[in-house]
Formats: sequence, C-alpha cells, structure tokens
Amino acid sequence: MSTFPDNEPTISSRPIYSGRIIDVRVDTVRLQNGRESTREIVDHAPSICVVPVDAEGNVLMVRQYRKPVDQFLLEVPAGGIEAGETPEEAAQRELQEEIGHTTDNLLAMSAFWLAPGWCSEFMYSFLATDLKRAALDSDEDEFIEVVRVPLSGAMDVIASGEVQDAKSVASLLLALQTLGAD
Repeated sequence: MSTFPDNEPTISSRPIYSGRIIDVRVDTVRLQNGRESTREIVDHAPSICVVPVDAEGNVLMVRQYRKPVDQFLLEVPAGGIEAGETPEEAAQRELQEEIGHTTDNLLAMSAFWLAPGWCSEFMYSFLATDLKRAALDSDEDEFIEVVRVPLSGAMDVIASGEVQDAKSVASLLLALQTLGAD
C-alpha cells in the first residue's frame, strides 16, 4: 500500500497564456508534507499518431521542420483531435492530410501521456494497413515530405537517431510488435 496521497490538491490556478494549440497555467498545490509548491502546466487537447504501412511493407513517414528543436524530424503522421472528432476520425483525417491516404484497416495499438511532468497531452496510437489514395488539403502552415521507410528497417532508424521523437519511437515499436516483425 502506497503512503502517498491520491493527488496534489490545487490551492489556486493562475492562467499565463491561452493560444490556438496550448494553454499555460501555474497551479499552486499542497504537497504530501503539507507544504505548498507550484506546477507549471501546459494544457493540450488529445492527439493521435498513426503508423501507416503500405502493401510493400514500407512505413509512410513525414519529414517536417520543428521550430522548438530547430531541425527537420522524421516522424509518423500525427495531429490533434478536433472538437467532435473521435480518435479514429482524427487518424483518418491526418492520414489524408499528411500522406494522401486513408484505410479501412485502422487498429488502435495503445495510448499514452506524452510529457506528464508538465503537459496534459494524451495521444492515441494507431496502425493503418491496406492504404488507399485519398488526399485532403494539408494544413496551410505545414510543409511535409513523405518518406518511405521499410518496416523491417524501423529499428535501424530508431537506433541511428534518424527518428528522435517519442511518439514515433513508441508507435514504431508497437507496430513491429503488433505485426510480429523483426
């Protein structure tokens, strides 16, 4: 049995910033020892990511510039869940917007917190097979290059550091396990 309390009760919450994608607040909380502390929290809507695997056994990944890390990253397609959308609907939309495909075979692999120490974003991870061409217009502020990576080489692009973001690493490993690939 744990000696820790169920939570850190919030004493006060102060909004710092409200934006299109995130909100930032500082919460004052009561700790287990009775003292007060602050928690800087980024509120972010739930999101999805998808490992799309084509008929030739390639993962259709996206390369795009990420300003916070000032570099181009190779990632699995991902995006936010819009108001009124299910995670599955968001996955289908992102597939169409980012790689120009859709699927009738979308499998939920897992779901996870991206950075629970400071952010509330919860992500659903999917595997998409039996891809079909079906494009939607991409977001006007996204410039994406589609890159085909053999699923059999997924461990190599992770180990080499070519894939560096956590959602892509986790989802590629889940896809390898789900498909029984090496």
